[in-house]
Amino acid sequence: MAANRSPIYEGLAPEEPSLLTISFASDPGASLGVQLANHDNGLTNEMFAPGYASVGGLLEGETLARKSGVRLGDYVVAVNGEGFRRFPPDFPEEELEDVTEGVDTINLASKSGDKEEAGEDGEKKDDAEEADEAREKQKSQGLKGRVVPSDKNGGAYGQLLDKIKEVKGAKDPANPLVVSMERFCWDSRVHSWSRFLSARNGNVPAAMTMVQAHNRWRNEFFPVDLTEPSLQGVLKGHAVSEIDIASEGNHAPVVYIDFAKLQEMGAESDSLAEDVVKAFVVYNETLLSQASDPRSPKTSQFVDLTGVSIKQGGLRPGVLRKLYGTFEPNYPETLEKMVLYPVPRKMVVVVNTMLSFVNEHTRKKFVITDDLELVCKELGWNMEEIETCGGVNGYMKKHLKHGLSFVFD
Repeated sequence: MAANRSPIYEGLAPEEPSLLTISFASDPGASLGVQLANHDNGLTNEMFAPGYASVGGLLEGETLARKSGVRLGDYVVAVNGEGFRRFPPDFPEEELEDVTEGVDTINLASKSGDKEEAGEDGEKKDDAEEADEAREKQKSQGLKGRVVPSDKNGGAYGQLLDKIKEVKGAKDPANPLVVSMERFCWDSRVHSWSRFLSARNGNVPAAMTMVQAHNRWRNEFFPVDLTEPSLQGVLKGHAVSEIDIASEGNHAPVVYIDFAKLQEMGAESDSLAEDVVKAFVVYNETLLSQASDPRSPKTSQFVDLTGVSIKQGGLRPGVLRKLYGTFEPNYPETLEKMVLYPVPRKMVVVVNTMLSFVNEHTRKKFVITDDLELVCKELGWNMEEIETCGGVNGYMKKHLKHGLSFVFD
């Protein structure tokens, strides 16, 4: 067992953000290199946005944003120490991780005071000086966490842009532009709220109820003990796995389900079905957490029906019903495509009938086919490579990125 692997899978959805600090000190006239998204429109899907602007796009080239590690979905929460927040921060700043790239935060901290315990003359600070510094620090943190109410749509967003223009326009080397940002994970309420709201057609009370149920599910489901023998059987056998490749067209990574393998293992039984659900969640969470845009993380699902006799009743959808029962209420609006292959054309109606428990919105994302070329088009796969690998199962094993990290002997 590798030392850097944990046999306990905690789930990948913390609420606390990480921090970024983007300073223009080295190039006051530079452009940040982002397109800002306005979150000051009076919309219900903005309820949990911590600020009024986030990174909606990154410009090409060696921009300051790219050098500093800025990503899509990062929120602007302060400019030069002045907060532009919708509500106060939920976590003390000193407890959060700074993920700014290209900046030595230790050296920056040391420059602000040559000696941690010394005053300007190098002598140890007395109690009064330390108290004054503590008050100044508290005042500074309070200003950075300032809440700016929006009295009209776009008002607070406009104030934020005006502040940025004001600081940049002053061209003061002693006061360069400093933009403070917060980064939230894909399933934090900041990013997930709009998905839950969409799943309930904009009904806020219904979406709130759905979120509460999701939080209860997370608390009950995690952590997952990866060393459980039956779960290890599913993971080692690649009955549930992944196909994560860099494909043209920005297609989503795929959770792969070998249906013939599952039925061979007896996945229709309640105990093994639970392990299949656990394996599915582990892969799905892992892939969603790596999405380039946490506002809209996506995965696809591929059900490999090779060797399954649909006509002879070989397709028993019980395990798919259990997977759907977990996925639908807890990962809304994260499914890009659900592909079932190979399904003869004359059996498509039969399979659709078997999957009648799936809601209409999700069924629109289903692709039920025996056309491998169509599968490759929908998922961004390389058909020639699949044929070289001897089929989809071999293709999966070639592009398995996380599978071995979940296997414990």
